[in-house]
Amino acid sequence: MNKLKQLFAGGALLTFMSSVAHAEYGLNMPVGVTETSRQVYDLHMLILWVCVAIGVVVFGAMIWSMIFHRKSKGAVASQFHESMTAEVVWTVVPFIILIVMAIPATKVLIDMHDASEADMSIKVTGYQWKWRYEYIGEDVDFFSSLDAASNEARQVGSKIDPSTVDNYLLNVDRPLVIPVGKKVRFLLTASDVIHAWWVPDFGWKKDAIPGFINEAWVKVDEPGVYRGQCAELCGRDHGFMPIVVEVKSEADYAIWLAAQKGEEVVAKMEAEVALVEGLTADDLIQKGEEVYRANCVACHQMKGEGIAGVFPAISGSALVNGPMDAQIDMVMNGKVGTAMVAFKNQLNDVELAAVITYQRNSLGNSVGDSVQPSAIAALR
Repeated sequence: MNKLKQLFAGGALLTFMSSVAHAEYGLNMPVGVTETSRQVYDLHMLILWVCVAIGVVVFGAMIWSMIFHRKSKGAVASQFHESMTAEVVWTVVPFIILIVMAIPATKVLIDMHDASEADMSIKVTGYQWKWRYEYIGEDVDFFSSLDAASNEARQVGSKIDPSTVDNYLLNVDRPLVIPVGKKVRFLLTASDVIHAWWVPDFGWKKDAIPGFINEAWVKVDEPGVYRGQCAELCGRDHGFMPIVVEVKSEADYAIWLAAQKGEEVVAKMEAEVALVEGLTADDLIQKGEEVYRANCVACHQMKGEGIAGVFPAISGSALVNGPMDAQIDMVMNGKVGTAMVAFKNQLNDVELAAVITYQRNSLGNSVGDSVQPSAIAALR
């Protein structure tokens, strides 16, 4: 009796878990929030039901034949190896089925690739491991990286429980913002390795390849926040390269765009002041810690210990504790054949000066010197 109760309880638990799993994980692809995504979904369902119909006919005929034409009932196999009728049927019928599927599929593909008559254009560049968004003709240009909370929680030895972080590994510090109801053209490329820009609710993904420009477009019908990820295995931290697109009303988008332009102006003014007047060592170290956590911690770790055999340590590094010129060259231009990428185009003069000064005076190092943004600017 106890075993029967245990079996019943186990069955009830499995039933409950399966219902929970069904609630959290849909068996079908999402419909999405764009006309393209809806067309893709409708095409998917059409092909699915065509395949189901083919399966029912084929397996139905097989099962019926095995039951009513089995050898035990005295059935004798028919011989029609040279039957012209059979040859025509099993050639023409699949051809017709393929045409039926190809016509709507071709229409959807053509619509997906037609980025003409766009209302605005955004250049998307993939970096290891962040995205750069340049609003063509608007003088707005920024990087989008994994948000600080997720970045800290994912570190080995972190005291932050990932389950307490909202949208863990699917949130960024600066989302891409576009207006609702406008056709937005994307020009996609990469600076280092192949990436892939993918937001499931948009109904497509597109590779970002160094040296090439791929084109795609989206027109979102509903305001909201839509999340995605890099869909190409682009390196060690591939899983920490999310995409967040915030779709705003036209009025809210105009306000956001004006604010971004204002921030760009303020940032340029602050950078110009720093170039002329300089920054104290303490200011550089404080700023450098922020830059390090956002750009360097993924490889070199929170305390600069690195990862043995993969990424060198910052703490006690001969490069960091040696001549400053060598470190500046490494940070700005990277090192070919390694995961050390060039930060010349990713960070501005103030950020480069700050992170170099921080590394030389923190993380177990105490060289005692500093570099000014003006010195970095002179090397560009």
